[in-house]
Amino acid sequence: MTPSRRSFLMGAAALSAAVATPEAVRAAAALDAAADWAPDWAPDWALATRDVEGDVARRALTLVHGRVPEGLSGVLYRNGPAKFRRPGGAATHWFDGDGLMRAFRIQDGQATLEARFADTPKRRWESELDAVVTPGFGTKGDARARVGSNDDANAANTGVMTAGDQIWALWEGGSPLAMDAADLSTGAFVTLRDDLKGMPFQAHPRYAPDGSIWNVGASGDRAVIWRLDPDRGLRDAQVVPLPRASYMHDFTATDRHVILVLQPWVFEGDAMPFVARLNWRPEAGTQVMVLDKDDLTRRRIYDLPGFFHFHLGDAWAEPDGTIRFDVAASGDPRFAVDGARVLVEGRGVVPGEPARLALITLRPDGRAEMTTTDAVGEFPKADPRRAGLKRSLTAHTAGESRGRPLPTGLAIQDWNAGRSDAFDFGVHQVVEETVFVPKPGATAERDAWLVGPSVNLRQGRTELHVFDAARVADGPVATWAADLALPAGFHGVWAG
Repeated sequence: MTPSRRSFLMGAAALSAAVATPEAVRAAAALDAAADWAPDWAPDWALATRDVEGDVARRALTLVHGRVPEGLSGVLYRNGPAKFRRPGGAATHWFDGDGLMRAFRIQDGQATLEARFADTPKRRWESELDAVVTPGFGTKGDARARVGSNDDANAANTGVMTAGDQIWALWEGGSPLAMDAADLSTGAFVTLRDDLKGMPFQAHPRYAPDGSIWNVGASGDRAVIWRLDPDRGLRDAQVVPLPRASYMHDFTATDRHVILVLQPWVFEGDAMPFVARLNWRPEAGTQVMVLDKDDLTRRRIYDLPGFFHFHLGDAWAEPDGTIRFDVAASGDPRFAVDGARVLVEGRGVVPGEPARLALITLRPDGRAEMTTTDAVGEFPKADPRRAGLKRSLTAHTAGESRGRPLPTGLAIQDWNAGRSDAFDFGVHQVVEETVFVPKPGATAERDAWLVGPSVNLRQGRTELHVFDAARVADGPVATWAADLALPAGFHGVWAG
């Protein structure tokens, strides 16, 4: 099916037409939170969603614990929102802040940190107005918004992928934004083909064993399936119909399949913000659609009980055709609706239960099973050497508890052994997603480091940690500290 830009970009008209007056009470509360990251009423975790007022020049990090592993060299790029509040109006949802790209560079045992905002049309216009006016996932926006296309609302704040001497800042609803890998300066939105300009390219690309990249762009009951060559040139893009119009933040893939998990949080309206369009229908269950990479018209639907999720782990296929993948699953979308608002306001209680790690099994005979573990977890990551292939390990954040948002630890789940190896920093740390970094010359799955940052709430600083994947419970083998705290980010990629 040929992609239709018109059908995929119709959402831009709704963005500009369905706006209203700013939510003044929420904006005032958000500005109070930004004025001082720890006013008397604010919980300590409010530091994790504080505003950053400008770019952060490259600075040396200080080694405060352990020894730097020999052979660890490369760059951890991470993306996430970092500007929510302006005097004339504020973002009211965690997912709607301006994207800040971070680069943690490690070489010769030394580490540096720098960060630059993605210089999007949204950010430029709102900087001129000194107000957040653009509608988004959970922010209503107002009539001052300038939205003529998806990319006019693009916050470039969610994910990142490497592309030669560039990195691409990724968002759910529009184009990748090119940034310079060396200095993080902003280039232009990436157009993979002229007739596909502005079509959604989501924040969770999947890498195939042959080096190609697969991605999805969802719009209601359709999705565009992207396939890129290793050099990031477009090989193919096809639109596929979906059995339901589900919210889709992530997808997964084996070496032979694209897998779309259609949860029962479905689009049933056209109000703004986007979260207002979605209704939770758990009685409808969850559908899993498996597509053949060689022929996307060949598909199979599996049925599971209803659950909510943001993130999936890499999938793999067994020799008999059984497909397995993991998911950070919870009972409902209360965090997405209300919890992410609490984080930006910096006060209140985050509702709902934290996500737990589960393994989904799709059998060749059409049966589907979901086995939920006791491991509280989010942001599942796997060994990139095994992308789309059989594996046993999943690294994930851990330690989140009911009523207190954000993770405090790291764990690695061994699906073959059925056990978890975990380390918890305590409630004074907010732990972010970690990535697998294979040790030079090694091939075993546990022959890797796990590298990722945290926000040290007690010290008021960002830290960068290195764990040995074979001994996570021993704690970090090395920790660097910055002289400032950046807010918690979403997703990252390692360039070694």
